[in-house]
Amino acid sequence: MNEDAIVVEGLKKSYGAVHALSGVDFAASTGSVLGLLGPNGAGKTTAVRILATLLKADAGTARVAGLDVMRDAAALRAKIGLAGQYAAVDENLTGFENLEMVGQLYHMPRKDARERADGLLERFDLTEAAKRPVKTYSGGMRRRLDLAAALVFRPPVLFLDEPTTGLDPRSRLALWETIEGRVAQGTTVLLTTQYLDEADRLADQIVVIDHGKVIAEGTADQLKAQIGGERLDVQLEDAADAERAVSLLAEMCIDRPTVEGHTVSAPVRTHRGMIAEVVRRLDGVGIGIDDISLHRPTLDDVFISLTGHAAAVEPSSTELKIPEEASA
Repeated sequence: MNEDAIVVEGLKKSYGAVHALSGVDFAASTGSVLGLLGPNGAGKTTAVRILATLLKADAGTARVAGLDVMRDAAALRAKIGLAGQYAAVDENLTGFENLEMVGQLYHMPRKDARERADGLLERFDLTEAAKRPVKTYSGGMRRRLDLAAALVFRPPVLFLDEPTTGLDPRSRLALWETIEGRVAQGTTVLLTTQYLDEADRLADQIVVIDHGKVIAEGTADQLKAQIGGERLDVQLEDAADAERAVSLLAEMCIDRPTVEGHTVSAPVRTHRGMIAEVVRRLDGVGIGIDDISLHRPTLDDVFISLTGHAAAVEPSSTELKIPEEASA
């Protein structure tokens, strides 16, 4: 049985009166992808920065690749890769030189570093710009280069903090395939994301955090199962009929239906003829229907059920700002 490559117990971090992490626990087994999900300000980036030795926790313990993130910080940095939310490349060097330099910092043979640089530049569609200074790159190109830099070395543990934010679909798919290839070779990946389709595809285990606390964990299928069977969505012709529709449909649903605009939604235990029955009930009292559907729960449904809102929320003006603190 594989040992856990990441073990977090009781992790706490506060910025004044704001509790970024409030006793978080989770673990990732070796050679797996752990998806860390949560809205902006939930504590995801704080957790990653602590695990990557860039930030000191106030309490709790964390071990990565068998090393304590506090006591063994220097040794641990040689065993991890990190791509944060913002590009951190040298704009005065070319794209190729940035990647070659990363390889040299990890003491890779020069030939290997250059081969890795060429391969990653091709994978992230940067070959034509490889010899240009990074200061001439667009924001999206810098983002792709930063991700490539995190992948030059093949560390046993890789931290990717919202890696596909701002990427075009082609680059996003290329990164997904690269992650899957690394994991197949034994790398452990901690992935934070607000793209739930990304977690659904990549993550072996998912931890959902909100307001600095773990509120759910399990596989994607396990989390989906928590909100019941399939989901019924009924789009009404007139939003004024929503409350009457809720009352009529409540006994057919696992939980009381919810209303958003013209749409009434609820988890249901499906049975043969359910859609026809819903249509008959509503039509019988003169409630018009524009559309009706049944679908299997998605991670978006899970997220809304757990947090009360969708995953991709805009940061508020009071959202926590993480200071640029780094441990020695």
